[in-house]
Amino acid sequence: MRLLISDHLSNAYESLKSNRTRTFLTGLGITIGVASVTIVLALSAGVSQVIGKQISALEGNIAVIRPQSTSSGDITEQQSFAPSTITEADYAAIKATSGLMRSAPLMIVSGIPTKGTTKPSGTSVIATTPELQDIAKLTVKDGQFLDEHTNQQTAVIGEQLSVDLFGSDRSAGQTFTVKGQRFTVIGVLKRFNDPVNFNTVDFDRTAIIHLAAGKQLSGASAPLQQINFQAKDSSHLAGVIRTVDEKLASAHQGDKDYTIVSGDDIARPTSRLFEIVQGVSVAIAAISLLVGGIGIMNIMLVSVAERTREIGLRKAIGASNAHIIWQFLIESLIMSLAGGLVGYIAGYVIAFVISTFLTFDPVFTWQIVGVAAALSLGVGVVFGLYPAFKASRKDPIESLRQYH
Repeated sequence: MRLLISDHLSNAYESLKSNRTRTFLTGLGITIGVASVTIVLALSAGVSQVIGKQISALEGNIAVIRPQSTSSGDITEQQSFAPSTITEADYAAIKATSGLMRSAPLMIVSGIPTKGTTKPSGTSVIATTPELQDIAKLTVKDGQFLDEHTNQQTAVIGEQLSVDLFGSDRSAGQTFTVKGQRFTVIGVLKRFNDPVNFNTVDFDRTAIIHLAAGKQLSGASAPLQQINFQAKDSSHLAGVIRTVDEKLASAHQGDKDYTIVSGDDIARPTSRLFEIVQGVSVAIAAISLLVGGIGIMNIMLVSVAERTREIGLRKAIGASNAHIIWQFLIESLIMSLAGGLVGYIAGYVIAFVISTFLTFDPVFTWQIVGVAAALSLGVGVVFGLYPAFKASRKDPIESLRQYH
């Protein structure tokens, strides 16, 4: 049996080698498909790992409350003015919970930080309380963070926003406006360099103001897009979550219009845009694999037609239908697996190139190896079976009459 498989492999190699250009073009579709899947999975794993490390660094005692209507948890989506079901009263009730060390609300304020005619794109304004600094582990490089004693019309801004507005990363004392309201910069954050985080806020391009100031800019209302709370230690978190859930259920009259997430649930990629891009990429990869599979089937059918006389000779000297099936199926698998291997390597190379423009790196996992191998093997088998069966059913006498 081992000798027979070795013979099939040798024959497949010689056959594919004799048609190198055709073999290369046939495997290219598989390469593109597997590369696309590898890129998507590697970058997705990178995002998950980044947020997972952030949560681990926070000692596992953080939980987040979000409106149920935004189950994706993407705070930036709230800038589209989607209604929030979480209120300042909810925050007050949570703040008084036993076993809680600190809590901080996040309120997205509609408006763009402006200095004269300068309006940096991609910026945001969030209103919160001083506790956010400790929960989110924010470091101030110039000035100070918000506290109970600072004026309501003060703000802390991200390093990139400081550069965009004032041309310097040390802009404490400078002023900017949001919706006509002037704010004085009292602090500049150390570069966070990680827009993908459990708060889903790009702190490098964000202005942070007092919750009271945010209410003024929003017409005295305070719809909250998120509330972060931190238990005294990880062993208390489950109990605190139960108490908070009971308080919110009572305040919302049993209407489960909120969600509380912690641990691995926070670590999931939370950007809806990222999910859309991921879905589109997977669809493109699936189409590429389908096209590649059809290409393999087409070329194998051509190969069967060209080698009809060879099939007849093999059958005449004792080859069974199973031998013929394996002969052509192995050729299909070699093309598919070779294309998959190249695609997997190319996918990681491209993923690392893309990551140079991002704030996280792709991640290598054996699961991605398994997916790439399974896709390659599956395509080779599925699209190679029909030509192989067609070759095995050829009549040896009729086949020997062929002269090409």
